[in-house]
Amino acid sequence: MIADLKISLCDLSMALSDVMDLVSPVFSGHHRQVAYIALSISREMGLPESERSTIAFAAALHDMGALSVRERVSAMEFEVVQPHAHAEHGYSLLRTFAPLAEAADIIRLHHVRWDERLDSEVVEAAGGNVPLGSYIVHISDRIAVLIDRTRDVLSQSGSIRDRIARESGAMFMPELVDVFEKLANREYFWLDLSSPSVGSVLHKRMHKADVELDFDMLLSLADLFRRTIDFRSRFTATHSAGVAAVAESLASRIGFSRRECLHMEVAGYLHDLGKLAIPTELLEKPGRLSPEEMNVMKSHTFYTYRTLESIPELSTIAEWAAFHHERIDGTGYPFKLSRKELPIGSRVMAVADVFTALTEDRPYRKGMSPEQAARVIRKMADEQALDPDVASEALTDLESINQARIDAQSKSTIEYDSFSSIPTEGRSAASD
Repeated sequence: MIADLKISLCDLSMALSDVMDLVSPVFSGHHRQVAYIALSISREMGLPESERSTIAFAAALHDMGALSVRERVSAMEFEVVQPHAHAEHGYSLLRTFAPLAEAADIIRLHHVRWDERLDSEVVEAAGGNVPLGSYIVHISDRIAVLIDRTRDVLSQSGSIRDRIARESGAMFMPELVDVFEKLANREYFWLDLSSPSVGSVLHKRMHKADVELDFDMLLSLADLFRRTIDFRSRFTATHSAGVAAVAESLASRIGFSRRECLHMEVAGYLHDLGKLAIPTELLEKPGRLSPEEMNVMKSHTFYTYRTLESIPELSTIAEWAAFHHERIDGTGYPFKLSRKELPIGSRVMAVADVFTALTEDRPYRKGMSPEQAARVIRKMADEQALDPDVASEALTDLESINQARIDAQSKSTIEYDSFSSIPTEGRSAASD
């Protein structure tokens, strides 16, 4: 029996931000740096602890709506030409998870310039008011992108301070520029900011608001992860929804409790979390991957595990989710675990992932029929890639399992179509 979950929003925000920054060395630690600057400014202003934490959560997740490496690179330019699409995407992803809804509002407007706040269609569409947190995240983000990671940070502090000061009253709220001036005169601020231990500093300073998740909230959290993972590409937009539905159905058939089945569904939503560290261009490649590209792709299960492992309350779900490319003969990846080392939930997830991948349409092929997929699964079980008992259970009622996949993916398609209708780069001048 799995106990009710209580998680730290700090742990959750840091885990998500870290895996997003793995997509390229260019972004390494960027979200943590922005969170540190935003938290420092908020503290210097004397804002209440809960407000400081909300702003820091928003800063840690501010670019989660940037769906491609190209969008992320664009957002790392000091003056972003078309800045608002990824902010709107981020808002759309986060707003459905109640504990981070306030952070979502901040993210939505975090690229609004101070001198455009009264004459902005983006602000008007969001209700007419820009949260103070949005201005704080904006200046914090712009400070972070000015840092040259190849040079000593203290040697850059003066030029960064001057660059920000020139935008007082234009790009940035004057009061925030004044607060930054005070911080910029303190060496520790820059040394903390460039230190590998900036994450531990954040953990000490952020309000550790634990959130107890009932089943509905847990599914809401998992759904946030699922959409963040899959909606980066039209080719993956419904995959996790299909895997979750098949895994939950299989778990029920082999005797999991209702609570465990719900956690299996959650694990299905999270199983490809590590793909946030894989460039979208690789996910969308229509042909066979090169050996080097395949090695990059293989890393996604490792990152799924390490990311979820950093949230202790998700440890069981981490194993069920992340070991879906292990084989029961011990030759899978990334940990080379054998059958006796693989939890039954992980073996269920492996079958669910294979069945979903085989039966869903891909850009380079039509999905197989359930009968064709059954032959592949049977062969994989014979070859000790999949657990024969779990595979056998899946093959006893292919039609209902496949229907669960179809229903879940049809619903996800509708959600993705709505999400992807937000203007993006190359389709609208309002994009990034």
